[in-house]
Amino acid sequence: FIGIDAPEFNLGLELKLKSAGIRTVHYVSPSVWAWREKRIFKIKAAVDYMLTLFPFEEEVYLQHNIPVSCVGHPLAEIIPLYPDLQLARSKLCLSSAGKVLAMLPGSRGSEIKYLGPLFIETAKSLKAAEPNLQIVIPLINSKRRAQFSNLIQQLAPQLDLILVDGKSRDVICAADAVLLASGTATLEAMLLKKPMLVVYKVSTLSYAIYSRLLKINYFALPNLLSKNPIVPELMQTNATVEAITKEISKQLKSGLSIHQNEEYQQIHQSLQLGGGKKAVADLTAFFHL
Repeated sequence: FIGIDAPEFNLGLELKLKSAGIRTVHYVSPSVWAWREKRIFKIKAAVDYMLTLFPFEEEVYLQHNIPVSCVGHPLAEIIPLYPDLQLARSKLCLSSAGKVLAMLPGSRGSEIKYLGPLFIETAKSLKAAEPNLQIVIPLINSKRRAQFSNLIQQLAPQLDLILVDGKSRDVICAADAVLLASGTATLEAMLLKKPMLVVYKVSTLSYAIYSRLLKINYFALPNLLSKNPIVPELMQTNATVEAITKEISKQLKSGLSIHQNEEYQQIHQSLQLGGGKKAVADLTAFFHL
């Protein structure tokens, strides 16, 4: 049995199946390396073999003698090493002249609740300084679009923003810089070779709880993969309109640094490990299939 992600469901199922003598595999590691590390004992009881997306995830499993291999991330195979910015702009009917900022406030309602107003106020600040700046905001579905549109109407009804249904990868590819919530989109932005600012903001109570549980120095995936702060992060009270405007303005002006581009390329190639094909090969060898 191969359980794919959804650890709250799959680990319980895998435990029952393993107890019944069925060999179990879990694909996509829970974030035990970031928080709630004691989950590793449940994983060890439930899983015969772990398949991870990222190389740094292997270490915690090896420490607990859980068979593991990293098979890379499918996005690293799908996204080319050298993305085509102009093609993405033409798909979205954006002007090829002038600067484009991709703004991704998140896919969950709670993310837009806390980041939406902050991003809209930042957009006002940026547009005041550069009226021709194209700010494009992809929303994952109609519910999130309605939620964000309501915030625009409340805070800045005259603000010229471009809302897009889905197409987040095209929007990121078309951009000169990306402002986004922490999550998988940060990996896409890195694979698409974009300067970015990653922002994390939740309720005061949630932050008080999470900050005590977290055991990592960074929260953006590019930084976790590099083990160095190659992209700037702003968390909670540090995420202000002034701080975000300053950083994004700098990125729009300067673009991606040579060092960042080299790091991005290296990480991209390190994640091109074969994905499903490598998983099949590793499992075949381990289980002697």
